[in-house]
Amino acid sequence: MAEPVIINDFLTATFGFAVFLLGARLTRKVAFLREFNIPEPVSGGLLAAGLFALYMQVSGQDLEFSMQGRDLFLILFFTSIGLNARLGDLVAGGKPLAILLVLTVLMIVAQNGIGVVGALYFDLPVPAGVMLGSAALIGGHGTAIAWAPEVVRATGLTDMPEIGIAMATLGLIVAALIGGPIAKLLIARFDLTPRRPDEETTVGLPFDKEGHVRPITHISLMRVMLALNIAIILGHALGEVIEAAGLMLPTFVPCLIMGIVVGNVSPVLFPKMAPISRTPSLAVISDFALGAFLAISLMTLDFATLRGVGWSIALVLACQTVMTFLFVRYFLFPVLGRGYRAAVLAAGFAGFSLGATPTAIANMTAVTKRYGPSPIAFVVLPLVSAFFVDIANAIVIQTIVNF
Repeated sequence: MAEPVIINDFLTATFGFAVFLLGARLTRKVAFLREFNIPEPVSGGLLAAGLFALYMQVSGQDLEFSMQGRDLFLILFFTSIGLNARLGDLVAGGKPLAILLVLTVLMIVAQNGIGVVGALYFDLPVPAGVMLGSAALIGGHGTAIAWAPEVVRATGLTDMPEIGIAMATLGLIVAALIGGPIAKLLIARFDLTPRRPDEETTVGLPFDKEGHVRPITHISLMRVMLALNIAIILGHALGEVIEAAGLMLPTFVPCLIMGIVVGNVSPVLFPKMAPISRTPSLAVISDFALGAFLAISLMTLDFATLRGVGWSIALVLACQTVMTFLFVRYFLFPVLGRGYRAAVLAAGFAGFSLGATPTAIANMTAVTKRYGPSPIAFVVLPLVSAFFVDIANAIVIQTIVNF
């Protein structure tokens, strides 16, 4: 095998922009992608990942992408979500947040139930079930890698990391593809519309009847970027305080929190300043950051991790996908009130329960761009999927590993 080609942050970002634009073009040209709300970075990212995998197979040369720039896009995106959140949203989101948290715990248990049954069916020890369940799906690649040594010690099976990574990779792909169609099904079936269709969208700009968007100036963009940078600085400071207290959280969580603080305090401290929250400038920056992050994440998927993956993993993932659809359609959607917000959250829940939080947000963004805004959904779901879920997941996983 030849020496790997190192793709630095600048080139990785450049590829990401190109891949996003490729996905946007595919979405415009392919009716299926538009009709079923497949996010632009998903279609472009998966195609690019396939092309990169083909290049590596033919050339015998690996590509290694630097991911530090990608993670900056993630922080920028979640800070913008916080900047958009109003205190009224947080109050209104209290009940759906609590409901979504309970539903997430139930999903963690259900995923591991299917994982354990799958492990037993294929003559694997019970602890191996978490690598076919929530450690790889709701937890994603990071959680699967983190728990793999524990599962190896509990089972004596050395291929647990590969199984977990393969399951997480396949889950991410499925998550990016099913959220939009689920929302389309619910919105069409129950003739749903936003409660306030005239409200600004949280991420991205909806097109008007002639296909144009409202103008954005360099002044408005600079104002928003200043607010975002201030919130990120404060978020890093808060993160250090949280870490000193012994609690480990992803960097984007304290940045999200400080985005909420800056977005709600600045109008009080500077009442004459032009608004930042719910503006076209903030919406387009949010969309840009999310699109870049997700395009880079998907285009750099290592399909080599799927080599040798038996039909056993595919069968378990198929069962997990069917269970997720049934759970979202016949349990989550009714419990959340059968309204438009519930349909948007259904798309997001499918995205993060099988994949990751950015995938969930991308699913919801594709839906709200087409059908209308749902601001509370964009506050509630990240708080559950990025903050509470890791704690609940760790408790359930540890219980099964110790079985």
